[in-house]
Amino acid sequence: MNMNMEVYRRILLMVLAFAAATAVSAFAETFAPPPEYREGLVPDTRATKSTLESAQPRKFKRPAAATTPSLTARRAITTETLSSRQVDTFTPVDNSPYFDIPVTYNTKVRWWINNFQTGGRKWFRTWLERSSAYMPMMQRVLADRGLPQDLAYIAMIESGFSSQAVSTASAVGYWQFISPTASRYGLRINWWLDERRDFSKSTTAAAKYLGDLFRIFGSWYLTAAAYNMGEGRMNRLVSKYHTSNYWILSKRPDFPEETKQYIPKMLAAMLIAKAPKLYGFHELNNKAPYSYEYFQVPGGTDLYNLAQFVGVAPAQIINMNPELLKGFVPTSVKSHRIRIPQGFTSKVSNFIRATL
Repeated sequence: MNMNMEVYRRILLMVLAFAAATAVSAFAETFAPPPEYREGLVPDTRATKSTLESAQPRKFKRPAAATTPSLTARRAITTETLSSRQVDTFTPVDNSPYFDIPVTYNTKVRWWINNFQTGGRKWFRTWLERSSAYMPMMQRVLADRGLPQDLAYIAMIESGFSSQAVSTASAVGYWQFISPTASRYGLRINWWLDERRDFSKSTTAAAKYLGDLFRIFGSWYLTAAAYNMGEGRMNRLVSKYHTSNYWILSKRPDFPEETKQYIPKMLAAMLIAKAPKLYGFHELNNKAPYSYEYFQVPGGTDLYNLAQFVGVAPAQIINMNPELLKGFVPTSVKSHRIRIPQGFTSKVSNFIRATL
């Protein structure tokens, strides 16, 4: 009798355990990202319109340096094989992929998704709303140089698309350039001008830098990680541990803590930004792209005075030209190209003639 009761008890425990596991699985399926993103996998980067309603398909030419595992092989790659095989090479899997860098969904990416949905929700929402003003231009510059357009999400996690962003390491602007790297890629920095704050010039510089990094490392994950930590340090780590797999390197004790979170953070931001409603971001107040023209103004031009003369709010023109640190072009400079509201060329010409 006692033996039968023990058997019944064990069967009951097994049934309860199975029911609990089923409930947990159902909950995870309900609230997790789309099924394309399985734990530890690099998926085929395709998504249905219902799960990624805001993503736009696009064609992308694969760089010659990258290698392409077959679709079957990519789907068969598990967490265990990640440790022995580099799988983070770029490849589109059909003619209209929704992503043009590899997508990995794991516990670290999931942690950042949860962070952006909870404690970081307020400022991530601001990033999303700003992205509509900057992302199209940034992605166009990247595409023109043959780079994945999804690398623009580096700017999102670096600065939140703010020209005024400054890090503890004195990195500045949309792409968070430090002074030596900025100078190396042609950005001018002096007492009145900081081109790291110019979204067009800094994006061009970032695209050049990212292209150089990919030529060194041959991996989009290592390219983005090296952008964060510096190519010299990344080179030393790759040589020391004889691997080009970001996930393996990120587990090493001398891998920078910030960069351990960098790729998961970028992937989380990218997944949410491509399908914000799926992750609970509704009714976004998207910022309109800037509508502007360029105008070459002489030295001594003051943006505040210019705005008053042409009849617009000073903040409008000042915000269009954040690289002008003092709000004016010094008299020692012959001329400088600024942005003005579209359709204001004649009014600005009148201002220049009136002040000469």
